[in-house]
Amino acid sequence: MAIKMLVFDVRDYEREFFDGEEFENFDLKLYDYCLNEESIKNIPQEDLDNTRVISVFLDSEITENVINSFKNLRIISTRTSSIEHICKKAAELKNIDIVSVNGYSYKTAAQFTVGLLIALVRNIIPLSKFLEKGESPDYTGYDISKLTIGVIGTGLTGAEVCKITQGIGMRTLAFDIIEKQEILNKTNVEYVDFETLLKESDIVTLHLPYTMENKNLIAKEQFNLMKETAYLINVSRAEIVNIKDLYEVIKNKKIKGAALDIRTCDSVNSKCKKYADKTHMTLECYEETKYLKELAKFPNVIITPHVAYKTTDVLEYILKNSIRGVLDCIKGENKYKSC
Repeated sequence: MAIKMLVFDVRDYEREFFDGEEFENFDLKLYDYCLNEESIKNIPQEDLDNTRVISVFLDSEITENVINSFKNLRIISTRTSSIEHICKKAAELKNIDIVSVNGYSYKTAAQFTVGLLIALVRNIIPLSKFLEKGESPDYTGYDISKLTIGVIGTGLTGAEVCKITQGIGMRTLAFDIIEKQEILNKTNVEYVDFETLLKESDIVTLHLPYTMENKNLIAKEQFNLMKETAYLINVSRAEIVNIKDLYEVIKNKKIKGAALDIRTCDSVNSKCKKYADKTHMTLECYEETKYLKELAKFPNVIITPHVAYKTTDVLEYILKNSIRGVLDCIKGENKYKSC
């Protein structure tokens, strides 16, 4: 008997994958939208009763209510490394396995980081608009090999950034709770304390998983420690940098520029403003998105929609390994199990 599996947040390239592969052991249903407490109301009761596996992306919110809506759910597969969008406690109470995909994007995220670095320091984005403006702007850049980069977080991605910047010839500083001996053995990276990194770096780049402890890790106080000629790069999570404070330092030219591969909120829309006006509440995500849009107007700011990981190789890896993880879990193997 085929295993009923519902797949949410399905993009076009993913649909091609699921249509093209042979899933003889699965009864698949694909949905373009994400799964949350609203969208689950559209799922037929028959599917809620019989589904054994759901596959989601980061935009889905798998709350306790969502989990409890499924009567026979056994596996939650997320096509991400993070599981923060899933209520782990509710899954554990019902003996539901959580399967994630790890280690897929550190090289591509590091490459994207260095691409942003070069674009910032050499002013590539504003220079590329000279035909549109009918003039050649005078944007003089810097020799990157003569700059100091500060890498905050030396996990897989941060370590790869260290490796690439060392190859370019940059002085590379690093900060982490635990110093990685392999980095010290194979590179000339210098581990320093947090304040020293901020004070001495020409580029500060963030490569941290988001936790409540590092929310607003970079805010007004930290910006005041940085050079006025320094750049900030964040390809981690939006919450790690205080967006309002970043806007203020960019506007007042307290740092040289910034590149952000982030989304403050995936669902900000006109309803958010109406709700905020009606309740007289300040919605943090809505306010942050407004500041992000203002930041995007500055020529020395680059903003991309959290796509540092996104290459054809990585996307294929995520899809194949998410299915492999589900199959391993069904067989009782825990190789990809993250709960």
